[in-house]
Amino acid sequence: MIYSFKGYIPVVHESSFVHPLAAVTGNVIIGKNCYIGPGAAIRGDWGEIILEDGVNVQENCTVHMFPGKSIVLKESAHVGHGAVIHGANLGRNCLIGMNTVIMDDAEIGDECIVGAMSFVKANTVFPKRSLIVGNPAKVIKEVSDEMIAWKTKGTQLYQQLPADCYESLKEVEPLREVPEDRGRQEAFYKTLEEFKRK
Repeated sequence: MIYSFKGYIPVVHESSFVHPLAAVTGNVIIGKNCYIGPGAAIRGDWGEIILEDGVNVQENCTVHMFPGKSIVLKESAHVGHGAVIHGANLGRNCLIGMNTVIMDDAEIGDECIVGAMSFVKANTVFPKRSLIVGNPAKVIKEVSDEMIAWKTKGTQLYQQLPADCYESLKEVEPLREVPEDRGRQEAFYKTLEEFKRK
């Protein structure tokens, strides 16, 4: 669902995928190979929202701001299920954990990882490569090369997902029983702990 608002029409690159159950409104610019999941709301009604190339905003996320603000989710930013980004800027190749809330004028540095269910207070600035957790959120250590390699691999899956959705996502009627030949899906990505053991 793409909506104009007060003359602003969202701009979405043709390689990006916005799920039909997401809502993108007003002054929003979405770059290449971005994925916007079902239930996500990206509301550029009171200010500008820019998603650079390769960003994903997953299911049931909200991106919004106070009036007159402009925010940027930089290249390859990864926003996990249910997160709220309200007037904050996200650095390149960062990971925002599920159900995290990031408040106005906060700055998440490049390659930061914010743990699930963290609360980042307004005006908080975190330097690049910070591992951030808690309520209120604080830095507990530096993100290692291994952690950022794992995160980058996961984001690449979401950067491929728009093409996969265009190729195979279809609205269908459900089956009434499980087919005998229903295959198993490949385990092509590992948890961080499994990744470390490779």
